[in-house]
Amino acid sequence: MTFYINPYGRRLRMQALANAMNELDRDFEPQVAFPMDVKATPEGYELKAYLPGVSAEDVDIQIVNEVVTISGEVKLERDQRADYLLAELPTGRFHRVVSLPTPLDSTKVEASLENGILTLNIPKAEEAQPKTIKITQK
Repeated sequence: MTFYINPYGRRLRMQALANAMNELDRDFEPQVAFPMDVKATPEGYELKAYLPGVSAEDVDIQIVNEVVTISGEVKLERDQRADYLLAELPTGRFHRVVSLPTPLDSTKVEASLENGILTLNIPKAEEAQPKTIKITQK
């Protein structure tokens, strides 16, 4: 049995695959990842997110029921004509969704951004807060 290899056909297939991969790369914009801490308190939750170089105008916070969404964009001006030896500072959009175990009161949220740390104090909804019931003796 004899096999004939057509290198021209293989080259066309490889080019088609490369074009398809380039199309997929355009669909996915690089995302900036950021670390966060979530601490439970008796009254609610304290969320701290590390967002260096982000201004308050570039952050969007949404709270629906027990889901907190933080999104925005890290903007960094780089000189396109400069010859960088290393360029690791992140730029681009970020998006993070955190689901908490109890419903939240979005009307009483306190948010601050200081020294690159976003702090959210999110109280629990009134029906989710523990209630103390006193027993009376007769």
